[in-house]
Amino acid sequence: MLNQSGLQRAVLIAAALATASPAILADTASDQKAAKDAAKVAAAAAATLAEQKRHMNYWERLDADFREQLGAPCYEPPAPAAPAGKEDKAVPPPDGCQRRGLPAPFDSPPYPDGEWQLGGSPTIGDSGIVAPGPIMQAFYDGPNGDAWKASRFQIYGWEDFSGNLSTSHNDKTQSANFPESYDLRSNRLEENQFVLYLERTPDECQTDHIDWGFRISGVYGLDYRYMISRGFLSDQLIKDNHYYGFDMPMMYGNIYIPWVAEGMNICIGRFISLADIEAQLAPNNLMSSHSLLYTFDPYTQWGMATTIKMNKSWTIQLGLTDGNDVAPWQHDPGREATGTAMVQWISDNNMDSIYGGANAFNNANFGYNNIQQYVATYSHKFSEKVWTSTDGWYMFQRNATTAPTADVPYQNGAFPVSPGFVHEWAFLNYTMWRIGPGLFFTVRNEVFDDAEGNRTGYATVYSEHSIGFTWWPDKLITIRPELRYEHSYAEQTYDNGTRKNQVTAQIDFVLHF
Repeated sequence: MLNQSGLQRAVLIAAALATASPAILADTASDQKAAKDAAKVAAAAAATLAEQKRHMNYWERLDADFREQLGAPCYEPPAPAAPAGKEDKAVPPPDGCQRRGLPAPFDSPPYPDGEWQLGGSPTIGDSGIVAPGPIMQAFYDGPNGDAWKASRFQIYGWEDFSGNLSTSHNDKTQSANFPESYDLRSNRLEENQFVLYLERTPDECQTDHIDWGFRISGVYGLDYRYMISRGFLSDQLIKDNHYYGFDMPMMYGNIYIPWVAEGMNICIGRFISLADIEAQLAPNNLMSSHSLLYTFDPYTQWGMATTIKMNKSWTIQLGLTDGNDVAPWQHDPGREATGTAMVQWISDNNMDSIYGGANAFNNANFGYNNIQQYVATYSHKFSEKVWTSTDGWYMFQRNATTAPTADVPYQNGAFPVSPGFVHEWAFLNYTMWRIGPGLFFTVRNEVFDDAEGNRTGYATVYSEHSIGFTWWPDKLITIRPELRYEHSYAEQTYDNGTRKNQVTAQIDFVLHF
């Protein structure tokens, strides 16, 4: 009898044979027979291993599943469709609805997301089922695995750490790389974020009943600095300036109502700001570092966001929050009833998408991150291997002060260098090339005008240019090296205000679980 590790190797080898290209295994009748025999071996080995796991304790299953996923490829191409009338009757179709509308345009992984950009909602028309990480797989493999799957409850997360080498070295304030993010400290290793999610995903493919979901997230590390809402766990940053800290950037519930147009999702709680190509959570990004455009716009909001899918091409979003990055109970001029109105369009051929609108609008009075943001993103897919996304926004506040006051003692960005009306604009482009099943190359270029210094403290135009790779050697590991150059045109902003230029080489390592 095979031991556990031997069975795992048998499963992987047999599965590789069974899913190999027909051009390799199916040129002759004997090759076809070999492929079918390999599939039978894989199925038998998998069944034996599954039976063994049911009799293990949870921690033994977790160890076994962790080892299996570390040895498995991140991306497995779908099997070619069988000719009509020759489908394998032994393989039943998936239960229930899997997808309505256009197919997912991208493979994820290796890309961070398989969908066109849309914040604030799961994908309406998709079942929401994702491949489980080791934590959940160990539950699924246990004696109550079917009940866990039926519950749609998920526990998962990751650890992300990074290192950088920078031409900036005057780190007396521990922010020599500023305004680069998130690694604002130069020439060091960082623990960026340890993240744990607890969630239930609603089934938004089916159309016969209301469904519900939720997400609670916890984040510890350097990156908490770019998530904090004033009034909620915020003293560790705005008063004490701790470099490592804890935040909960997502705490929300979802209600899915299938009978409004082609489906409506209502999100209530604290959620990531709808706009932008990037996000605070490491796996949701195309590169290790963040653009300036993303670094200085809203992070999270508290309130409600409603997403309605009108048809396969059009989705509209309307929201009401208490402002940007301020808790509902916090006294602050920026805590105002704030509207959101966004629209997504996807072309009939699924090669183009536009997403934009007013991400945050209210009276615009100067407060904690009370920036008004009007934003748009255009994305185009050239082929299965090349695609691009261009983002731009305009933001402003009124009645700004150049120093702290009793009403506005803190700022999320900076106090501007001149009072009154303050504004900024930015444009950003990402272009990606798929090199292999688990590898792609990214070029990022942007320009950012902090006209009155309201975001960085310097009234200047910036440009930033980066190249990088994203590599998934297996299902659980992501490695992202990059090289970045940035320039400040009117002021010395880098290296604690002593240089106009900065070059950084950075790499991060993400371990998923």
